[in-house]
This record gives sequence, structure tokens and C-alpha cells, in this order.
Amino acid sequence: MESLNLYNLRSIEKLITKRDGETRFGEKINFLDAFENLENSKAKYVLFGIPEDIGIRANHGKPGAAKAWSACLKSLLNIQHNEFTFPDTLILLGEVDCKPEMEKAGNIDSSDPNYYAKLGDLVEEIDDKVSRLIEKIVSAGKIPIIIGGGHNNAFANIKGASKAINKPVNILNIDAHTDLRQLEHRHSGNGFSYAKHHDYLAKYTIFGLHKNYTPQYIFEEIKSNSEFKFQLFEELNLLSKKEHLAAYYSHLEFLKNQEFGLEVDCDAIVNFPSSAKSPSGFELNMMRNFIKIASEEKNCKYIHFCEAAPNEQNKDQVGKALAYFITDFMSKVAD
Repeated sequence: MESLNLYNLRSIEKLITKRDGETRFGEKINFLDAFENLENSKAKYVLFGIPEDIGIRANHGKPGAAKAWSACLKSLLNIQHNEFTFPDTLILLGEVDCKPEMEKAGNIDSSDPNYYAKLGDLVEEIDDKVSRLIEKIVSAGKIPIIIGGGHNNAFANIKGASKAINKPVNILNIDAHTDLRQLEHRHSGNGFSYAKHHDYLAKYTIFGLHKNYTPQYIFEEIKSNSEFKFQLFEELNLLSKKEHLAAYYSHLEFLKNQEFGLEVDCDAIVNFPSSAKSPSGFELNMMRNFIKIASEEKNCKYIHFCEAAPNEQNKDQVGKALAYFITDFMSKVAD
């Protein structure tokens, strides 16, 4: 497929650290010799990366999320293949080719009065690549597992899934932010606004929203729309872990009877290296619970992990966290 760097074993074997008597996840994972053969694979899940952070920069944010995919891949490939992990159910597809857009973004003068709008134009180019890929994966009856990149990619995920099922898709977004900002140039803060504007988004719930970073006009918009729902993190923070899960089940119940996607913004995790790292948020193990619970729903059409922004000092920990999230989501195949 155009704009996709398709992986094979040769692409990743140098990342696998082998040990006598053990088998690594990466040694048993599936590949495609051609994208057109996707439907013929018995694997249920399709993993790919979007190595970009242009949408975050276009939203006045900090770069770094482009490195999440490589950190994730190295960790995932080296976990153990055992009776509790299921590499045979996963296709390692590859990565969306974002190199042209990343290079163009790096060449735009930040003092240019149209700097952010020009970045937004590049985000639209990536939107097109990702949405076409998601549409084909979902149409083939597979479940995409997407590693971003910025949350701008939510628009493409939603668009692609919606076109595949021929109707708007529901979304559960675990996030400190709504990403319902105004319909200006495309960026990481308005993916859901654009999805709603183009009728790709049906029901939408934001779980763990931070009140300090949500404009009043967005609260008013959510409250005026019966298909929108939110749960403040500040309200959850007063509850026990059991009550956290009960609240999460309530939001899942709101949309799980129709096809839905799960968006997981790493900004929602306390002290997680992300584009908008926060000292307040969900514990990582609670996020793992949320992912596992959603994975058990038959109508879950995709999952997207975004905004992780590793550096040289923490890339191994970020990679391990993303690997945990992926295998938690896949764990339902054992049921």
C-alpha cells in the first residue's frame, strides 16, 4: 500500500535479543508479504506506528511523540512468548511513511506568520494516509492497534473506521483533554471536532477530563449535546479504585452497543513522559485495567495509543508501558 513501510522479519530481527531456552514475542509475530494479503491472514490484530509529532507542534505543543513507535517496537519484540502472550494473533504491519511531512515541517521557519497553518497542511496529508489504511484494515475484519504520534491522528482513525462500517463510529477517549477545539488548521487539539463536523463521529465520551485545561465553550458544547459525555478526573480522584472501575463501566455502557474505538492519550497517565506530561492523572496499572475491560467488548473496532514522548533517558520505560498496553488489549484471545 502506498505511504506504508511494510515490515518483514529482516526489518526487525536486529531488534530482537535472543536467549537460549527462551522464545521472544518478535520471533513468533506475523508479517505480510503484500498488504493485499491482509484478509487471508488468520491473525486478528494489526499493529502499526505513526512516527510523527507535527500535529502536536501545530497545536503549540512539544515535539517528541514521533519517537514513541521505535521505543514501543523494541520493547514489544523482546517480551516473552509464552502461554499468556499471543504473537500469532498479531500482524506487525509496519509504519506510516511520515518522513516527507516530518522533513517539510522541520524546514518551516517558526517565525513565519503562517507557521502553524503550514504545519496543519502537513497534518492533513498524514490524515489522508492514516484514514485510508484504517479503512482497509477494518474492512478486512481486523482490529488495528495504532501507536502514534499525536492525537491529531484520532481524526484519521475515526474517519477510516467510519468509512469501513458505513456509519459514524462511537469513541471512548481516556484523556485529560477533549480535543474538541475550534475548526481552525488541523492539529492535535481538534481531531474530534473535525470528526464530528464531517459526520464520522457518533457518541463521544471523555473519561478523566482535567477541568483546568478545558475551555468553557467546550464544556458548554458537551453539555448541549446528548451524544457527548464526560467524566472529570477531579471527581474520580475522590473515589476508590473499585469506584473508578464502576465509573468507567458506566461510560463504556454509554456506547458499547455500537461499533466504537478506544483512544488512549498518555497525557492522562500521571507523570508519564508525554507531550503534555502531568503530575496528576491515572496510575499506569489503572490504565491497564481500562484497556483490558474495553478489549472484551465485541464492538471495539480499534485502539490508539498517542502522545507518548520518550527521550534517551526514559525510552525503555515508555516502550515497556506501551508493550504492556498492547498485550493487555490482545489478551482476550485467550478467553
